[in-house]
Amino acid sequence: MVRYILYYLAIVNVATFIAYGIDKWKACRGRWRISEKMLLLLAAVGGSIGALCAMQVCHHKTQHKKFRFGVPVILLLQIVAAVYFGGKIL
Repeated sequence: MVRYILYYLAIVNVATFIAYGIDKWKACRGRWRISEKMLLLLAAVGGSIGALCAMQVCHHKTQHKKFRFGVPVILLLQIVAAVYFGGKIL
């Protein structure tokens, strides 16, 4: 079961990183954007590490307080949940 959780997290984080990168690319060109709600949702469903990495690599959403503080809080909550539920799964 742990293997599948790790696969899920890997896929979600890569997808989140790509989504943030695409949004940055579109922002630079004045094109249709991915909504902030969707970007935060991707972080909330397990892609917080991918979101943080993309924010640093792409310099995207780093000035928005809801991203600068929200994504790390989401990651912290995910770590707490992993520690709490991790002992029950193993």
